[in-house]
Amino acid sequence: MDDAPRPAGRGRYPLTLRRRPVAWERQRPTWRDAAPGVIASALDRAKARPSGNWYAVGASRQVGRDRPLGRTVAGTEVVLWRAADGRLRGGPGACPHLGAPLKDSPVRCGTLVCHWHGLALDGGPFAGWEPYPVFDDGVLVWVRLDQVGGEEPLDRPPVPERPDAAAAVAAVHTGVGRCEPDDVVANRLDPWHGAWFHPYSFVDLTVTDGPAGPSDAFTVDVSFKVAGRLVVPVRAEFTAPGPRTVVMRITGGEGAGSVVETHATPLGTDASGRPRTAVVEAIVAASDRPGFAAARAAAPLLRPVMRAAAGRLWRDDMAYAERRWELRRAGRLPG
Repeated sequence: MDDAPRPAGRGRYPLTLRRRPVAWERQRPTWRDAAPGVIASALDRAKARPSGNWYAVGASRQVGRDRPLGRTVAGTEVVLWRAADGRLRGGPGACPHLGAPLKDSPVRCGTLVCHWHGLALDGGPFAGWEPYPVFDDGVLVWVRLDQVGGEEPLDRPPVPERPDAAAAVAAVHTGVGRCEPDDVVANRLDPWHGAWFHPYSFVDLTVTDGPAGPSDAFTVDVSFKVAGRLVVPVRAEFTAPGPRTVVMRITGGEGAGSVVETHATPLGTDASGRPRTAVVEAIVAASDRPGFAAARAAAPLLRPVMRAAAGRLWRDDMAYAERRWELRRAGRLPG
């Protein structure tokens, strides 16, 4: 086995050179540890936690001042836009007059103006149109759909703790797959697959502790692969604070405090009746190294790189989630 350093402490430089790297096929198999029952139990506990009927819709930056953001959440058309003072507004995505798609309508001085006949919505009830509770946490925008969630409503979504926005760089990746939210959450509650399924990004992965204690967390030692033998070793913790959310938080090593939030939002079904789920993933990176100030200054250039890295991982992970749904549908899911 490789004796790459573990993130108990932090060196002068963020990168570490792997001294005796192990080939992909020679790393320790993890299939015995990744017991189907352990993953299924963690998923069941996550599903039992409240969401308050809140659904992550997309990135805050996607909602501008002149165009709305339209989504379908669990078969419900939703439209979000900004009032003149920048506050978030939202409600049904169909115009109450003749059903025009409001996502294609412009916003003028904080008012959403239907492009079919000019019906104007300022975010308050009008002509049978009733607003939905919405929330902007600075990184993601959310909508509360009580008729869909069926839970006790919460005043605001249970947003995980994040690094201070002024000292962090945040990016949001959104992807869609043919599966259900459970399949996305189950993928994230299987940290053992990382170095086998994503060798281009992760090496030297060890799950050091399974769900235990009040945090119900998986603790993972892993190195992020940079180039060749250069890696960044960290300790990370995976938790599922809600039925459609998994959070990876770096607790030791470089970038401690940084988080990756994965939110699974049901969209509805496709023409063949298969479920579609959006992965809305927020990456919030932070570091107390002096050089990170330059990264924050270059955030507009860094965000596309962060989204691309998340997208590459999710091309694989969505295949995992879709395969899991296919097996469940056929009654062939192991365990």
